[in-house]
Amino acid sequence: MTAPPTTPTALPISGTTRLYAVIGDPVTQVQAPALLNPLFARLAMDAVLIPVQAHPRRFATVLEGLEAIGNLDGVLVTIPHKIAACTLASERSTAAAISGSANVLRRAPGGWRADNFDGAGFVRGLTAAGHPPRGARVALLGAGGAGSAIAVALLEAGCGPLAIHDPDQDKCADLVARLDAHWPGRTVAAAAPVLGDADLAVNATPLGLRPDDPLPFPPDALPAGCVVADIIMKPARTRLLAAAATLGLPTHPGIHMLAEQLDLYRSFFGLIPAQRA
Repeated sequence: MTAPPTTPTALPISGTTRLYAVIGDPVTQVQAPALLNPLFARLAMDAVLIPVQAHPRRFATVLEGLEAIGNLDGVLVTIPHKIAACTLASERSTAAAISGSANVLRRAPGGWRADNFDGAGFVRGLTAAGHPPRGARVALLGAGGAGSAIAVALLEAGCGPLAIHDPDQDKCADLVARLDAHWPGRTVAAAAPVLGDADLAVNATPLGLRPDDPLPFPPDALPAGCVVADIIMKPARTRLLAAAATLGLPTHPGIHMLAEQLDLYRSFFGLIPAQRA
C-alpha cells in the first residue's frame, strides 16, 4: 500500500524568520496567507506572510514603517491601496506603470520595486478554465487598481473591444488614455456597463465583499453564453456569480486570479527552496 503524501510542515517562527505582509482595508477576505504560507513550507523557507490592515489615510505611514523593518522582504497589496502603492514606489514594472497600480512590492534602492500580477493571474486563470480571452468582447466594471491591471493583461492577450465602466468617470478616462497609448482604439470609457453583446463580463470592483452590497451589474442583461467573472475571493460564490449561474451563464470565481500568481510571486521575490542539511 502506498503511503499517503505528507503535508509540508511550516518552520517555527523564530528570530531568523523572514517576514512578508499583505496590506489592505479590509483584510478579513484575503486568501494570500492560505496560499503563500504553504508555499513557504513546501520550499522549507523560514518565512511567514501576515495580514496588515491599514486605513487609506494611514497607508503611506504604514508602508514607510514596513520598509523600516529589517527582516521584512516584501509586501502584497490589496483593496484599496494598489494605486497608492504604485505611486509611492521608487521603481515600476511596465505592467505597473501602464496600469498605474501595484499588487506586489519588493525592496529596491531608495524604496520599493512595484509590479502587478493581477492581470496576468486573471488571464491565466481564465485560460486554464477554458475561457481564453482572445477576440472576446469584454465589459469590465472597475478602473481601480485590479481593474487597470486586468485591462492591460486582456489587451496583451488579444481581447476584442474592451468597454470599461467606473462611476468615477475621470479615473476611467485616465485609464483609457494610458491604454490608448499602447493599444490605440481598442478601449472605450463607457458611461454605463456595456453588457448586451459581451462575451466576458468582469466585476473588478469591491462590490460583493459585503452581503448587503448591490450587484455591480445586472446579469440578466447579458447574452447567453457570456462568461461572468468576479475578482472577489471571499465569499467564493458572490451574489453576482450566484445570480449569473441561476440564469445559466458560465461563471469564473476570483480565487483563480490569485492562485495563478504563485509562480510569478516566486520569481519576483526570489523564493527558492532552502538548502537542506
